[in-house]
Amino acid sequence: MTDAAPPADGAPNGPPARSAPVRPAGAASAPAQVNWTKLFLGFGAMVIGQFMAILDIQIVAASLPQIQAGVGASTDQVSWIQTAYLIPEVVMIPLSGYLSRLWGTQRLYLASCLGFIVMSVLTGLSSSIDMMILTRALQGFIGGAMIPTVFATAFTAFPPERRVTASVIMGLIVTLAPTVGPTLGGHLTEALSWRWLFFINVPTGLLVLFGVARWGDFDKGDPSLAKGFDWFGLIVMAIFLMSMQYVLEEGAKDDWFDDAGILWLTVVAVLGGVTFIWRQLTYKNPIVELRAFANRNFTVGVMMTAVSGASLFGGTFLLPQFLGRVRHYSASEVGTTMIVSGLSMFATGPLAGRLVRKMDPRAPMCIGFALAGFGMYMAHGVTKDWGFWEFAGVQACRGVGVMIAMIATQQITMSTLPPQMIKNASGLVNLSRNTGGAIGLALLATSITQQTALYYNDLTSKLTQGGAAAGMMAGLGERMTQLGVVDPSGAARKAIGGMLQQQATVLAFGDSFTVLAIGCFIAAGVSLLAAPVKNAPPPPSDAH
Repeated sequence: MTDAAPPADGAPNGPPARSAPVRPAGAASAPAQVNWTKLFLGFGAMVIGQFMAILDIQIVAASLPQIQAGVGASTDQVSWIQTAYLIPEVVMIPLSGYLSRLWGTQRLYLASCLGFIVMSVLTGLSSSIDMMILTRALQGFIGGAMIPTVFATAFTAFPPERRVTASVIMGLIVTLAPTVGPTLGGHLTEALSWRWLFFINVPTGLLVLFGVARWGDFDKGDPSLAKGFDWFGLIVMAIFLMSMQYVLEEGAKDDWFDDAGILWLTVVAVLGGVTFIWRQLTYKNPIVELRAFANRNFTVGVMMTAVSGASLFGGTFLLPQFLGRVRHYSASEVGTTMIVSGLSMFATGPLAGRLVRKMDPRAPMCIGFALAGFGMYMAHGVTKDWGFWEFAGVQACRGVGVMIAMIATQQITMSTLPPQMIKNASGLVNLSRNTGGAIGLALLATSITQQTALYYNDLTSKLTQGGAAAGMMAGLGERMTQLGVVDPSGAARKAIGGMLQQQATVLAFGDSFTVLAIGCFIAAGVSLLAAPVKNAPPPPSDAH
């Protein structure tokens, strides 16, 4: 009985094998036990892979016409090159938490990266649109595991005082990849060919494979989790998430519930979602651990992550759309204009990390969303003449705000969760960002279409009621006659219609910027509902 006394009153002197895994009990010695070279090299390789996986969502955006011509696709078919990547990806993102616990982070990541490289090559070699859609779907599904595993590693492999640094690195990747994707893709297509949009993943992927295989052994898997795997839950989750993603991606183009397919898929998504939640709460070995939502900060953080996803992807969607449709910019001109957003985010990362370390993370989260909202609202009065300099302030303010909000949100979301929940929670966080972005894009696309039609009708009626239409028609018709146009009255009507359509489109974009701003302002208020978070001590000066 005397042997029991030392562990009770002298736990620090207990056997190292028992005390080492419990990080809080030995917080002072944790940094000395970390192999910083291995950690940063392994994590750095994983981050490069994460960047590659996120980049591939948008890298094809500016090159769709060239791809369409290369594989002989129709306009409707070519849009599936992006959609086919996104829909299966949302299934893998929450599933990756379970697979990471089963196989270990390193094995899952290596399998995901290798499959991503193979599918990239097959996509680049595609000779038909059917083959490309299939390989893109597999590329998105297999590569989807590279995104949340990096997030989980940041909060499990790094000591508490270094997690903000890891969050800054991830924040830069998540924000920069969608921003530079279309620009990089456009330049690659112009310099080489559209096939190199996918072949470029091979050298990068091989580098990632080497780095993760050499330095990425951060944890071990638990093979016992394979017993009682919830196949029914997996099928229901796939039906739910894929139906929801399809509705969000395609709903705006198909007039939402006016289309029977969209309506039925919405019903399937709702029923599948309810069944999936019930299954995960009642099954003994759930694929996704939903009990994390019992944590107040995690729940608030997931909502804020969804809003930051909508702001990030929404802003990245609106600006290129405006510059292309109203200003008729080329892909390279759009990229040059968008670079302000990327630079502002990149420059803000270190500052955001310091803010989150030095104060209650709720404050920078609120400030970040408020800044992002102010940036979006600056564009509510956009005109057809806005270009690089007019949008520079909008992008800078939004970029700074999104970066601060995202890093603070990551800290609040994960910092109060127990370690055993982090892998599953990371999948839910990344799923909420993607879903928030998809919802934001769907709402913005619908808003632009509907508001443009409303403004066009309003402008047309005002022009007719004011009696100015006849005078404009006569003046333009006379001008067309002087220019030798065959049908001057028809050309005049077309010119007036074009001017009204352009003005209606500009006003609709102004409304969309305002909607994004309002969403960010609401998020700034909701962020204060999170519980206070105790910051980790500052990193020791000798830890590199």
